[in-house]
Amino acid sequence: MQTDTEQWRLSDEELAFFNENGYIGPVTIYTPAEMDAMWRRVRRDVLDRSHAAYPVDEALSGATNIANYDRHLDIDLLTQHVCNSKITQRVASILGPNVLCWRTEFFPKYPGDEGTDWHQADTFANASGKPQILWPGETADAFGAGTLTVWTAFTDSTRENGCLQIIPGSQHTMNYDETKRMAYDQSQINSKLKDGVPRGFFGYDYRQLQIDPNWKPAEEDAFALVMQRGQCVIFWSTLMHASLPNTSTKSHRMGFATRYVPTQVKIYPDTDRVEEYGGSIPLDKWGAVLVHGEDDTGHNKILDRTLRGTPIAELTR
Repeated sequence: MQTDTEQWRLSDEELAFFNENGYIGPVTIYTPAEMDAMWRRVRRDVLDRSHAAYPVDEALSGATNIANYDRHLDIDLLTQHVCNSKITQRVASILGPNVLCWRTEFFPKYPGDEGTDWHQADTFANASGKPQILWPGETADAFGAGTLTVWTAFTDSTRENGCLQIIPGSQHTMNYDETKRMAYDQSQINSKLKDGVPRGFFGYDYRQLQIDPNWKPAEEDAFALVMQRGQCVIFWSTLMHASLPNTSTKSHRMGFATRYVPTQVKIYPDTDRVEEYGGSIPLDKWGAVLVHGEDDTGHNKILDRTLRGTPIAELTR
């Protein structure tokens, strides 16, 4: 799905900023009107799981966020989004020319919801103990690059409704040991204060993975990433990031995260299931989507997503 032109690639100055700080954004991908039209359609489409990669009974049994995984594999507008050249060209200027999207996730935050724990992710073994991605030469107990996350605001993301927080430059030091295991307890959701702020991690406590149990994030170096709907931020998953609680009474925040790696990264090595958030999903219908360049390694299962739906640009006509 490589494009003919590369007008959205990062400039040398933008790339230098990214390499130092671990993120770039906000970047405008859609106008608010385009985002509103897309989100109206997607909200309807997500209700139909008949073609979703993960069965309803397994994906939803006792699970929270795991039910939100990978709807780009059955919803055309979300496939268009993960392949949007305004995103993929910027991602390719960081990762190299051959890029896969290996996961997507919805991140809703409703009025009264807690903030999300400060965290980093490299192999994504933090819940199940099994690495979900491995870079060449990386092992389960060796710090690597993680994944490149593109977090798009499908609705306005404000301080009041729980926008992202990041600590620039923190991707250079891993503060968590992903070989440890976090204990899942759904009753923890919306139930804890951490340094006076209601925070959690969808039923987990990310502090259980800290290398130094007495360490605390340098929140004085953090800032809140306010974004208008249609904007995104691109960041390493190893960048310290969190979110504020939703203290509003009416404002619903919806984020959509797309996760990218170069083709040489091995995805879901030696496993045929994902077990997280109290749920378990089989990977037999999963596949990575080639969004830029070509698959030059053959490491991973690639799905060819043939688009049949209305193009995003036509929704606002």
